[in-house]
Amino acid sequence: MESLDQLITRLNKLPGIGKKTAQRLAFHIISLDDADAYRLAQAITDAKLNIHFCPVCGNFTESEVCDVCSDVKRNSETICVVESARDIMFMERIHEFRGRYHVLGGVLSPMDGIGPDQLRIKELIKRIEDENVKEIILATNPDVEGEATASYLAKLIKPLDVRVSRIAHGIPIGGNLEYVDDVTLAKSIENRREM
Repeated sequence: MESLDQLITRLNKLPGIGKKTAQRLAFHIISLDDADAYRLAQAITDAKLNIHFCPVCGNFTESEVCDVCSDVKRNSETICVVESARDIMFMERIHEFRGRYHVLGGVLSPMDGIGPDQLRIKELIKRIEDENVKEIILATNPDVEGEATASYLAKLIKPLDVRVSRIAHGIPIGGNLEYVDDVTLAKSIENRREM
């Protein structure tokens, strides 16, 4: 059936969706009653048409400027730099950070042809210069590309007389040393704090 195969192929292109999961989702979707199937299709269409990137920080928004950038109660002197707009959602979930964000739109990856010009680094530098920023928190992922991007940004930003910090990495709460990998354990020693 061509329509079913096409649906499975499209679902399989989504991140984290393998062939079997795509098949299960496709069978579930075609089993929906017409009204639910229409609402799902309409929700996808509406999201695609209405959600765009905030011109200030790069977050997802339906407004001209995102909720974080338009919140006057947020600390505009501190910017947390993340890889993608969805990272903001994870950071906001903890309700600890009250500054603003800047989405890079990826990480440096020379093997994939992603250099500084493909990321929103110029926009970050402009914000630092225009918005009286005092601290940049680098919250890229603790993988090779994320660390390389954080190092690159730190070297670029430090001459601007701005404090540059990096989120800590280490053992999760409730973790057991027996099950922690060597890199995470080394980072937990490196990022230790005085008590």
